[in-house]
Amino acid sequence: MNDKLISLPGSVALGTGVMIGAGIFALVGQVAGLAGGWFPLAFIAGALVAGASSYAYARYSSVNPSAGGIAMLLKDAYGPGVVAGSFSMFMYVSMVIAESLLARTFGTYLLRPFGLQDSAVLVPVLGIVAIVAAAVVNLVGNRLVEDSALVTAVVKIVGIAVLAIAGLIGAAVAGGGFFAADAGETPDPLGAIAAIALCVLAYKGFTTITNQGDDVRDATRNIARSIAISIAICAVLYLLITVSVAASIGASGAVEARDYALAEAAEPLFGAWGVGITVAVAVVATLSGLLASLFSVSRLYGMLQDMGQAPSLPARVPHQPLLTTAGAAIVLTAVFDLSSIAALGVFLYLTMDIAVQWGVLARLREKLDARRWLPVATIVLDAAILTAFAIEKVRSDLLTVAVAAGIAAVVFAGQAVAVRRRARDA
Repeated sequence: MNDKLISLPGSVALGTGVMIGAGIFALVGQVAGLAGGWFPLAFIAGALVAGASSYAYARYSSVNPSAGGIAMLLKDAYGPGVVAGSFSMFMYVSMVIAESLLARTFGTYLLRPFGLQDSAVLVPVLGIVAIVAAAVVNLVGNRLVEDSALVTAVVKIVGIAVLAIAGLIGAAVAGGGFFAADAGETPDPLGAIAAIALCVLAYKGFTTITNQGDDVRDATRNIARSIAISIAICAVLYLLITVSVAASIGASGAVEARDYALAEAAEPLFGAWGVGITVAVAVVATLSGLLASLFSVSRLYGMLQDMGQAPSLPARVPHQPLLTTAGAAIVLTAVFDLSSIAALGVFLYLTMDIAVQWGVLARLREKLDARRWLPVATIVLDAAILTAFAIEKVRSDLLTVAVAAGIAAVVFAGQAVAVRRRARDA
């Protein structure tokens, strides 16, 4: 047995590291803004969508585990052309966006005890520092990434569970009820559906597991297991913590706090020490998420480079996939706020996921011996929540919609040029 390969617990830790870091700390306020008092249910609905979606990835990875699992799936489904290359880059960019979400969340929570969580300068600066630190750790090697992921996964799972359960007990003792703060409010159905799109981002870390590929021990079995276990763990934690937030400050309080809703929810029940513990867990969660994400996403970029779908730096530059990924995350962290970053992630990821599901359904179903109904259901669900989210964003943030469309156009144009260049050089 190769000790350098990632074990099942290590793979789960890497997956949950990405999911927990960005999902619950950064998105609760935004989800509450769309779903109102239904925001805990939106996170459960997001888990169901992600679970249905994960079937296609798990089936493919079981047959063909590789470091560029999603890229290889798209290439098998659509051939080595513009479509496969573009949606592979959509996946890559959405993962880099998730890293900038983690970095911004790290800065926001770290500054919360000092009242500086809304600083337009300090938040991105601290986020950039976190990305650089995570990149340095990744340069040391796989084993350190796995070992740190295992330790930090336990810390944040236990920390979030303790905070959530303590909050629920506190609400029960106070006698106000778990949803008393939102009593009488009627959420907007379109907003509630759009909120599910954001919640899917809280689970999309499972895709980093597929990109671990042959770095995972017994990959044909353990990748699918790791995906299922990671989604289940996160769904339980998200339900506990969002119900606790609803009991403490309600949807309106979460919306007002927005980017640091979990810290705000801890204060009424537990005071300054509750905020301190929440901040500590958030810092651990976001840093470990960056470690796990940089490891998996840089491997995906390396695969895309080998396939001629991603640009390369001069050959003398070492560690190109890691440096490119970290550099792109730094730029996004410096330029966009958390709301814009999350929206860009939704547009790119769900569009790519629809392409993956259609590829499995129409092109790879027999090869993978895959069931028909799960990809069909996922396409319908993705299209519904993406449409609702797009409508909400057109109403409230047209600029971000335009940026997402611009990124998509640049990616497709770049892939068209790359395909012509490969054909000319062949």
